[in-house]
Amino acid sequence: MSSILSGKLTVYFETQFWVGVFERVEEGNIEICKVVFGPEPKSCEIYEFISKNYNKLRFSRPIAIDNKVEKKINPKRLQRQIRKATQERGISTKAQQAIKFEHESRKVERKKLSKEKIELKKKIDFEKKQAKKKQKKKGH
Repeated sequence: MSSILSGKLTVYFETQFWVGVFERVEEGNIEICKVVFGPEPKSCEIYEFISKNYNKLRFSRPIAIDNKVEKKINPKRLQRQIRKATQERGISTKAQQAIKFEHESRKVERKKLSKEKIELKKKIDFEKKQAKKKQKKKGH
């Protein structure tokens, strides 16, 4: 299994429920998982959820992202970036794009499967009608 380069959890309020978006970046690919928490989760509840359920989460398919060369960041700058990230509301655009892409791809797959089912049903019905016609012509 490849190593995780970075991971991020964003918790925000969406209409009625608190939602968490897990992002993980592996080898230049981002994977997203959306989890609904319900009522506002406390830090300890989030930590417990991560420790118990992280391996069970179903992440989206990997989506390629731009690779920027990361250089060493000054600790004060890093703290400012962390503070800014914790104050932000909502999910990042990369995460939104990944969620939308995953949603669209599942939608296409679902349509394809339902179309195949309908065609199979039509084919079976047609074969039944043909067999019935043949049976009538036999006259037995």
